[in-house]
Amino acid sequence: MAANDNQPRSVTPPPGGSDWLHAAALDERLGEEIKRAERQSTELSCLLVAIDNLDELASEHGEELREQTLGYVASALRREIRGFDRIGRPSDRELMIVLPGADGARGEIVARRVLDRLQTIKVEAGGARRQLRVSVGLAPWQEGASAQELLARTRAASRRGNGEETRAPADPEQPGPVPGPR
Repeated sequence: MAANDNQPRSVTPPPGGSDWLHAAALDERLGEEIKRAERQSTELSCLLVAIDNLDELASEHGEELREQTLGYVASALRREIRGFDRIGRPSDRELMIVLPGADGARGEIVARRVLDRLQTIKVEAGGARRQLRVSVGLAPWQEGASAQELLARTRAASRRGNGEETRAPADPEQPGPVPGPR
């Protein structure tokens, strides 16, 4: 795999050396952030990035391409977020960004920056260059919601942005897709 990146930047990886938290660590971190938001009455949002053509790329070029692509994307996204934001991997084709202190509007700013950044990445495999197809969903935390509920809301928002779910949220506080280029 090769990737074409028009915006290379140096960055220090988060503690632990990996660009993402694995599912169990993500769940733990999200639970901590929810408790902090409850205790301090602060905002919290989560942004889910799903690479829609990742399964297709992996089936054509092997599972190693999946891991390399996710690692590269996580590294690129790490440069677009604050030092205390965290990237986690809740599944084999998704990345989640935990945004402590960010309400829906601030989360949308990050989501637009993430989308812009992802548009610059191309995957090269088997002599062909392909753009990643991504879905991004944003959900602000609501009081009383668990980590699992917040993850489910970000996934639902991502599916709506991908056209998989057509109902529009009736409540402006409900998660939604992030408009932007795909």
